[in-house]
Amino acid sequence: MQKPDQQQIFSITNRQQFDDAALQVFRYQAENNAIYNQFIKGLNVDPSTIDSIYKIPFLPVEFFKSQKVVSSSDEPQVVFTSSGTTGRITSRHLVTDVSWYEQSFRKAFELFYGDIRNYCVLALLPSYLERSGSSLIYMAEDLISLSENPASGFYLYNHEELYQQLQKQQSAGKPTLLIGVTFALLDFVEQHQINFPELIVMETGGMKGRRKEMIREELHETLTNGFGVKHIHSEYGMTELLSQGYSKGDGIFNCPPWMKIITRDTNDPISTQMDGRTGGINIIDLANINSCSFIATQDLGKIYPDGSFEVLGRFDNADIRGCNLLIA
Repeated sequence: MQKPDQQQIFSITNRQQFDDAALQVFRYQAENNAIYNQFIKGLNVDPSTIDSIYKIPFLPVEFFKSQKVVSSSDEPQVVFTSSGTTGRITSRHLVTDVSWYEQSFRKAFELFYGDIRNYCVLALLPSYLERSGSSLIYMAEDLISLSENPASGFYLYNHEELYQQLQKQQSAGKPTLLIGVTFALLDFVEQHQINFPELIVMETGGMKGRRKEMIREELHETLTNGFGVKHIHSEYGMTELLSQGYSKGDGIFNCPPWMKIITRDTNDPISTQMDGRTGGINIIDLANINSCSFIATQDLGKIYPDGSFEVLGRFDNADIRGCNLLIA
């Protein structure tokens, strides 16, 4: 089975194109991904009988912790790792062609927010900067560079400098994106208050064990008051993916055209649902062409009729993850 190229994947504009590409990717990965192939065989599934995306088996995300989940014989160009917590095994995503990731997040950002060169990009990501292998840092570095704005950059714990830079941006009337790990944004607004309605505040990454978890409504109320904005934006992504969903407020996420969320029955890990009921989140990420595009996560969510979705929490005993998975 021939592998779809980037032009085919990133030019998807409708449901039929997505379904056709997803089935093509499934057949390619069923042949070329040894771990996925074994998983499918273990379910007694014949790949040739799969004629709908709702029949595709989804690989449990935990496989990325113990196996090399690859659909390519090429050597990895980069290895992304999850942050994890002390004593926990972290996920490893072996990316054999990082241009797929670059195309995915660049095109998705443009789709949701427009030309990156219109923005000053400020990144408050201390827990990610303090370790190696973060896919979020890779993306933030690229967006900062592409913004071509000398004021764009990273901040660790230097909140006073960030506060001064935000004031400069507001005074100059410059469109500004502040992307920050959740606990660091909360730390910032405890020290500084700013009324910057035009600012885009995008939270990602959760508490990382640094602070007590909060329900989304409480968190977003604290941040909207602290930054003087109407809504808090969010990113939904993870180490095992090369695409992200984005929320522009109220915790409702949308995917780029090459990514889709499907729910599964929490009592039947193999099944998928078409009616948008609450269930376990399965993700189709066609940018994951060289690893696995069909992943069963440990997240719980609900899909709405327009295809948007909400993350409601996590399965019991699931690992604390690094991507905006607050209990709502």
